[in-house]
Amino acid sequence: MVADPPAFVRLAAHPVRWRLLSALAGSDYRVRELVALVGEPQNLVSYHLKLLRDGGLATVTRSSFDGRDSYYHLDLDRCGAALAESAAALHPALRRDVAPTIPGGAVLFVCTGNSARSPIAEALLRRHTGARATVTSAGSRPRPELHPHTVRVLREEFGVDVSGQRPRHLDSLAGRTFDWVVTMCDKAREVCPDFGRTRRVHWSIPEPADDAAAFRRTAAEIDTRVRYLLPALGTANREEARR
Repeated sequence: MVADPPAFVRLAAHPVRWRLLSALAGSDYRVRELVALVGEPQNLVSYHLKLLRDGGLATVTRSSFDGRDSYYHLDLDRCGAALAESAAALHPALRRDVAPTIPGGAVLFVCTGNSARSPIAEALLRRHTGARATVTSAGSRPRPELHPHTVRVLREEFGVDVSGQRPRHLDSLAGRTFDWVVTMCDKAREVCPDFGRTRRVHWSIPEPADDAAAFRRTAAEIDTRVRYLLPALGTANREEARR
């Protein structure tokens, strides 16, 4: 007897859901932004987003900038596992590992205080690329120093020492160019300046509560997002080289 398609295939095969997955693979978005991206009515987009949430592929968080808004986020780890399972369900030989990409380029991470989320992302991308990428972080309203839990979690969980680093203001980067600008909180997204010809990505990550466990969870989420950013950085670099 021929088996039915795996759940991921059934869920992702619908054209609207595939377009939503494709959009969310690169950035977090609000519903109205997804409506514009996929060119479908809001009620239809909301219906398909609910199916993606029910299937465990997408999550939604309340915006920290405007509580009436919510941001959708794609669980790329879950998608990757489901894709691998779907390939193996078709034929065992289709399950394969992909060699990691180690890109270069210039990347800027932005949050409000530049004391937790963006310096964590900066440190982890630098770690994953072996310092091949030029990585910077900044804040729209930087705090006087890095949060102690930022320093502790990066040192204990990832072996990275940022104890000598200090938050910087976005204004100090005026005139610099970046290949990628990643905003990491909803407030920063609204005020982040234009850095010219650059790729903009948004990660809607709430500010961690003031305890080490919350910082570890936030750092783990950022590490996942950074790992999935790496292939995109490498692809963009190859496209630029061909031009």
